[in-house]
Amino acid sequence: MSNAQSAWRRLILVPVFPAQGPNPDKPTADKSADMYSRDKNGLFKALGEIYPTGIIEYLPSGSARQSVSLYSFKKLSFMLLNRIMANIICIANQKGGVGKTTTAINLSAALAVSEKRTLLVDCDPQANATTGMGLDKTAIQKTLYHGMIGVATADSLIMQSEIETLKVLPSRVELIGFEVEMMSEPDREMALKNLLSDLEDSFDYIILDCPPSLSLLTVNAMTAADFMLIPLQCEFYALEGLGQLLQTIKRIKHGLNPKLKIAGILLTMFDKRTNLSHQVAENAERYFKNLVFKTTVPRNVRLGEAPSFGKPILLYDATSSGAKSYFELATEIMNNSPNPNKMDMNG
Repeated sequence: MSNAQSAWRRLILVPVFPAQGPNPDKPTADKSADMYSRDKNGLFKALGEIYPTGIIEYLPSGSARQSVSLYSFKKLSFMLLNRIMANIICIANQKGGVGKTTTAINLSAALAVSEKRTLLVDCDPQANATTGMGLDKTAIQKTLYHGMIGVATADSLIMQSEIETLKVLPSRVELIGFEVEMMSEPDREMALKNLLSDLEDSFDYIILDCPPSLSLLTVNAMTAADFMLIPLQCEFYALEGLGQLLQTIKRIKHGLNPKLKIAGILLTMFDKRTNLSHQVAENAERYFKNLVFKTTVPRNVRLGEAPSFGKPILLYDATSSGAKSYFELATEIMNNSPNPNKMDMNG
């Protein structure tokens, strides 16, 4: 179901037809969202025939029946169905030490500073994104784990960061238990998607930081995401394992999340002084062409120091080359998202 159709059902909840019931040829409540996406004029024409006076009745969630003019109903429908839904970006690579958490923290901060409502979701039991944002894990009552097993709502888990427009959904070591406890549960791959579904219209961007493995947690993140961002370190074994990750993405796309696209491949730890970094960059651009971000993240001491102070690089040293690179990445993503021509993959 598209975001527009979901919005129609959740916020408009379709008209309540007159007591005698509509003509069988007219749209039913269940069909109205689908019909809106295919034929808006046809739906409104049918509503006009059902309500010849031009006054229609509808039932907002938890409210008494209300009346509104057909003109106002059209206007409200257009506004709700065309509002911006969150772009959910999953940052994943099964190799460790490639800059996933660094990218998750600093991309989130750069988007937030750019006045985008941003949520950082820590999907890693190591919880490095949580501590990297300055949150004390020992003082947190409930974490992502409690949301994914269904004992807490997403909005009750959200915590404020130092940046007003950046919120954090924290993690802790108990998240390891999710994979064991949910292994035999049906739809276990959908737990994160279901948890985040109520937050999609509260944020412009939701960034998912994944563990360094192709585990059930990573599969959950891929299933919940609209886009995948793949950090690729400029080192000798950079491309090793990337083929396996791309195959996993294709399986997720075909089986669990058809809308999943690749946002891009981000070259990290780039050292312009070494031939190896340039060689890795050239190989990546040769194999993956326009999927490689124009932005590269340099090897930068300040980037490595910032997490120990519990701050994004933008708050720790905004003039550093690392801070500038993540601002550039955020700008590149905002300019290209959503862009199905760039942000796609074969198969």
